[in-house]
Amino acid sequence: MKKNTLKYSLFLIFLFFLIACSTKNNTFVNRNSHALSTKYNILYNGGIGLEKGLKSIQSNNQDNFWKTLPIEKMQFDENFSEGEKTKNADFELAETKATKAIQKHSMNIGGRERNYQIDEAYLMLGKARYYDQRFIPALEAFNYILYKYPNSSNIYTAKIWREKTNMRLGNDAIVVKNINQLLKKTDLDKQTFSDANALLAEAFLNLEQRDSAVARLRVAEKFSRINEEKARYRFILGQMYQEDGKKDSAAYFYDGVIHMNRKADRKYMMHAYAKKAQMYDYENGNDTIFLKTYNKLVADRENRPYYDVLFYEMGIFYDKKKDNENALKFYNKSLGRKSKDPYLMASAYRNIGNMYFKATDYTMAAKYYDSTLTKLNPKTREYAFIEKNRKNLDNVIKYEGIAKRNDSIIKVYGMPDGDRKIYFENYITELKKKDEAKRILEEKEKEKLANIDRNNSASNAPTAVNPNSLGKPADFDGGGIRPPGNENVSTFYFYNPTTVAYGKLQFKKMWGTRTLGGNWRLAAIKSANDAIMNDTLNDVTASKAADTIVIEKYTTAFYEKQLPKTQTAIDSIGKERNFAYYQLGLIYKEKFKEYALASGKLEQLLKNNPEEKLILPSMYNLYKIYQITDPAKAEKIKSDITLNYPNSRYAQILNNTNSEDLASADKEYKKWYKLFEEEQFEVVLDNIDNLINQYSGDEIVSKYELLKANTLGKVDGLEAYKKGLENVADNYPNSEEGKDARENLEKQVPVLERLNFTTVDNKNWKIVYSVSKNDTKTVKKIEEAIRVFLLVENYERLTTSFDKYNKTQSFVVIHGLKSEAYAQDVAGVLKEDDKYKIANPAIIISSDNYKVVQIKKNLEAYLTPKTP
Repeated sequence: MKKNTLKYSLFLIFLFFLIACSTKNNTFVNRNSHALSTKYNILYNGGIGLEKGLKSIQSNNQDNFWKTLPIEKMQFDENFSEGEKTKNADFELAETKATKAIQKHSMNIGGRERNYQIDEAYLMLGKARYYDQRFIPALEAFNYILYKYPNSSNIYTAKIWREKTNMRLGNDAIVVKNINQLLKKTDLDKQTFSDANALLAEAFLNLEQRDSAVARLRVAEKFSRINEEKARYRFILGQMYQEDGKKDSAAYFYDGVIHMNRKADRKYMMHAYAKKAQMYDYENGNDTIFLKTYNKLVADRENRPYYDVLFYEMGIFYDKKKDNENALKFYNKSLGRKSKDPYLMASAYRNIGNMYFKATDYTMAAKYYDSTLTKLNPKTREYAFIEKNRKNLDNVIKYEGIAKRNDSIIKVYGMPDGDRKIYFENYITELKKKDEAKRILEEKEKEKLANIDRNNSASNAPTAVNPNSLGKPADFDGGGIRPPGNENVSTFYFYNPTTVAYGKLQFKKMWGTRTLGGNWRLAAIKSANDAIMNDTLNDVTASKAADTIVIEKYTTAFYEKQLPKTQTAIDSIGKERNFAYYQLGLIYKEKFKEYALASGKLEQLLKNNPEEKLILPSMYNLYKIYQITDPAKAEKIKSDITLNYPNSRYAQILNNTNSEDLASADKEYKKWYKLFEEEQFEVVLDNIDNLINQYSGDEIVSKYELLKANTLGKVDGLEAYKKGLENVADNYPNSEEGKDARENLEKQVPVLERLNFTTVDNKNWKIVYSVSKNDTKTVKKIEEAIRVFLLVENYERLTTSFDKYNKTQSFVVIHGLKSEAYAQDVAGVLKEDDKYKIANPAIIISSDNYKVVQIKKNLEAYLTPKTP
C-alpha cells in the first residue's frame, strides 16, 4: 500500500511541475515559478556578465584629468557601426541571457505580461546593447518597456536609459525635453532624481549651455546617494568653475572632494589637490602652508600610486618660484614614477625643455622636446607647436655654436702673446684635471667590475669542507664533495681564490717574473731569472718613458697653430659670427617670441661693428621688439634711424611716408613675380635667397618667402610646396602671406595630397615626350615633326605645348586626344613614319593623371609597371 501511495505521489508532483512550466496559464504557481526562474537563474547569470563587462570597460577608460571629465564615466568610440557583431563577450552573454528569459519565460496573456521579471530582462537587454555601442537596438529595448510595461517599477529607470541612448545618437534637444517632463513627476526617489539631473546637465553641455549644465549638475550632486558619483560631480563642478575663472567656487568643490577622503576613489582626491595647486596664488599665497600640505601628502603611503602627480605639481611650484634646481629635481622624480598618464609625462618633459631653453642649453632642450613629442597626440595643436619649436631649435643650436666658437677665436686672437699663453696654460690645467678625474673614475669602475668578478668566482667555486670531517681537504678544482649540513667555509689560504690572486700579485711585485721550477735561488737558475727580471725592468722603464711623452693637447703650441694666421681669415670669422647673431635675433623674435634673448643678440651684434647691410635691419627689428617691451627705447631707435639714415627704406616705413625707395622695393618684387608667371623658375630660385637676405627685417620678406614656396612647388612638387608653406605660416603668422599659407595648408594641400592616379575611362588624353632641359636640338626636332603631322592629319584639332617638369626635364605635349587608342595610334605614326621619326618614347597619359604627375612630380611612379 505504501508503494502505491509513493508511486501516485510522484506522478502528482511531476504533473504539478508540468503545469507550473506552462506560460499559457495565468495561475499563482505559474507566475511565481517563471518569475523565480527568470530572476535567480537566467537574469542572475546575465547580470554577472553585464557587471563583468562594465568593469572591463571602466578599467580600459582612463579619465583624462587634464580636460573636463565627462559626466558619465563610460566613453565610447564614436566610429561605431550599428551592423557590427557585439565586440565584448560579456555583454554578448548578458544579451543572450536576457533574450532567453524573454523567449522562454514571457507570459503575455490577454495582452498583458504576467511575469513581473520580464521588464528586468528588457532593461538588461537594453543596457548590454548600450554598453556595446549598439544604440538603436538598445533604444528599441527601452522603448518596449515604456510601451508594454507602463506600470513597471523600472519605468523611470527605463526613461533615463532611453534618453542616455538618445544623447549618444546626438538627439540632445529631445533629451532635454523628455527629462524635463520626467522631472515634473513627484514620486521620483532621490537617486533617480539625481540621475535625471546629471543626464540633463550632460545634454546641456553638448548643447553648449554651460550655465544650465552647472545648475543641473549641482542638483545631481546634492541628491546623489552614491559616493563615487558625488565625488565625480563635485570634481567636474570644480573644473567648470576653474575654467570660468571662479577660483573660490572651484576651490569649494575641490575641498568637497578632498573631505570625502576614502568614501570615493582616491584619484579624485589626489587630482583635486593638484587642481588646487594649479590655482595657487604665487604672489600672495602662503608658501609654508603649501609645502607643508604637499609634504604631508607625500608622506602618506596611501598616496604612493599618485606620486607622479604630486611630484609634478611640486615641480611646477618650484618652477614658478624660479628655483630651477628643485624644479628639475621634482620633474625628474615625477618622470621616474613611469606614469600611465602620457600627458603628465609630456608636460614634465616640456617644462624641463623650457628650463634648458631659458638657460640657453639648446642641445638639452631639443632632447627634452623630442621626448615630449613621443608622449603627445600628433593631432593636437600643442604637438604642432612644439614640433615647430623643435625644428627651429636646430637653427638655434647651429647659430649659437657658430657664435660661441667664433667669439672665442676672436677673443683669443686679439690677446697679447703673453696673455694668450697664460690663457692656454690655464685651459690646459683645467683639461688635465678633467682628464685625471675621468681616469680615476674609469679605474674605479674597472676595480668595481673586477671585485664583482672575483666575488662571483669565489661564490661559484666549490666551498671547501672541514678537514676533520672527512680526513682530507676537498679538491679545490671541483672534485671534492661538500658533506650535507656543513656550511662552514675553510680558512685555508689556497682555498680562497681572492687571497691566492692577491698573493701572486705581491710575489710578482717583490721578485718579478720567475720561471716555473725549484731551487730558484741557486746561481744558475738565478741568472736566468735575472735575465727575465731585466726584461721586466726594461718594460717598466719603457712604460715610464712612454709616460714622459708629451701629449700634444697639453701644449700651448697645439692651440696656437689652430688660430687664424691672416686678418682676412679673422674678418671672415667675424662676418660669420655677426650673421649668426643676426639670425639668432630673428629666430628668438619671430619664432619663439623670446624678446629679451632677441634684443640681447641684436644689441651685441651692433657692438660687434657689423657689415653695413646688417645694421639697419638689426635696428629695425630692435625697434619692433622694444615697441612691445620698452616703448622709450623704441622711440630712441626710431629717432636714430630717422636722423642717421633718413633716406633708407626703414626710415620711410617708420615715418609712414611714401618714398621712391618703398615703391622700388614693391617694383622689385613685381619683377620677380612676373618671372615666376613666365615659368622662369630656375632664375627665381637662383636669386630668391639673396633677395630674402637683402630685405631681411622688412615686411616684404614674407612675400618673397611665399613666392619661394610657390616656385619650389612648381619645380620640386607637392612636398616641397607644403614645406615652403609651413615655413611661411610658422615664421610670418601675422602677415597676409602667413595667413594665406596657413589657409592653403588647411584647405588646398589636403585636397592635392588625396590626388592619385586613376584608371577611370577618360575622354581627354595626352602624348608626352620627355626631353632634357638643355637639349634644345631634340626639342626643336620633336616640335617640328609634330607641326608637320598636325598640318597634314589634324582632324581632331590637336594642340601642343612645351611644359616645364623639374630642374632637368621638360615635356613636349600633344593635347586634345579623345581616347587612349587614338593616342596610341598617333604615337605609333609619329614613331614609325619616315616623315616624322620621333625617337623619344611616347608617354600616353590621361589629363587627370598628367595633372597628378605635374603636381606631385611622380612620373617614375606612373611609368612603373603595375603588378596584377
